Amino acid sequence: MTLRRTFIPALVAGLAFAGVAVAQPALTMAELGAGMYRIEAEVAHTFESRQTGLMHRVAMPLHRGMVFVFPEARAHCMWMKNTLIALSVAFVDDQGRILNIEDMQPQTGDNHCAAGQARYALEMNLGWFAERGIKAGDTLRGIDRLPPPQ
Repeated sequence: MTLRRTFIPALVAGLAFAGVAVAQPALTMAELGAGMYRIEAEVAHTFESRQTGLMHRVAMPLHRGMVFVFPEARAHCMWMKNTLIALSVAFVDDQGRILNIEDMQPQTGDNHCAAGQARYALEMNLGWFAERGIKAGDTLRGIDRLPPPQ
C-alpha cells in the first residue's frame, strides 16, 4: 500500500510532465449559484484534491468550476503551477459572501490571496465572474450543502 501511494503520484506527475494527458479521479459534484447563474462545481474537499485542483486540464466547460473547501477560514492563497487554463478565483467566507475575485494566468507561481477569512474558493474560467457582473459582496448559494473538509 505504501509503495502504491508513492509510486502512482510520481507516475502521474511524470506522465503529465511528458505531455501525456492524465485522467484525474472523479470528484463529487455540487450545484452552486451566483446571481442568476447555475454552477456545476467539482468539490475539492480532501487534502489531495485541494493540492491537485485543476492541474493538467486543457479546458473546462462554461458553467463548470471547482470549489475548494478548506478546513479553516483564513487568508488562503492559490497559484497556477501546472494549471494550463486561465482562471478567475472567488474567495468566499463562511456565510457564502464573496470577499474578492482574482484573475490567474496559466502556469505561473504568483500567489492570489483572499482579502479576508475565506472558507471556500471557487475557480471558474477566466472572466466568468466579471462577464456576469458578479463581484465582491455578492453571495454564493449552495455552500451549505458542500461536504465538510477532510
